[in-house]
Amino acid sequence: MIRRLFPDAPPPVPDADWAAIRHHLPWVHALDDTRAARLRTLAARFLHRKTITPVAGLVLDERGRLLLATLCCLPLLEFGDEGLHGWSQLIVYPDAFRVNRSHVDAAGVMHEWDDELIGEAWESGPLVLSWADIQSDIAEPDGGFCVAVHEMAHKLDALDGVLDGTPPLPRPWQRAWAQDFQRAFDGFVARVDAGHDTALDPYAAEAPEEFFAVCSEYHFSAPTLLRDALPEVAAHLERFYGRSPLA
Repeated sequence: MIRRLFPDAPPPVPDADWAAIRHHLPWVHALDDTRAARLRTLAARFLHRKTITPVAGLVLDERGRLLLATLCCLPLLEFGDEGLHGWSQLIVYPDAFRVNRSHVDAAGVMHEWDDELIGEAWESGPLVLSWADIQSDIAEPDGGFCVAVHEMAHKLDALDGVLDGTPPLPRPWQRAWAQDFQRAFDGFVARVDAGHDTALDPYAAEAPEEFFAVCSEYHFSAPTLLRDALPEVAAHLERFYGRSPLA
């Protein structure tokens, strides 16, 4: 009987497919060869471990699936494939999708409403993305938005069991991260609540975990803007994600 030394090793990404992805994705095109090779390995592992499920009539070819895997792995360049733990499926809609929400208020009254989303990350379930918004992000790579990075930031955040804007980190760094992010978040919320214009998307004021995810988007898509607006946050994210390809 023949035994493989690495039974879980994924098949490599074909050269032609990877060349096409590097050409098509500005963030990948801007990477040096060492980091690009690391991303290629991560994308292969993503494709090997995750089920990518297009829904609502969307059809994805192999390069479309590789594109999604590569974008989702951008935030893992320094963290590694440990960031793929805890979930198994990527669901892709052709466009923004609607979800039903419900909430029971303090008086015991049930409130229900529909949200239109372009991405969602369940703490212990699938990651969900809009294909149209992925394409929009690619068309404007320095616009401050990258929905795949945003939702993967939530997945990293959830790895320690608490969705609070702080991913798993060594203890001293975790303390410094929590202090600096909380201070920056509080200041950002105060500016939004006061009606002031903000350099970053005001959605970052929704919660600490959204602040981390939105800032992660800016790290990859508008790093200079992030550094000018929130230098301490930008420094932590550069250490966590590595230097932004667009820096």
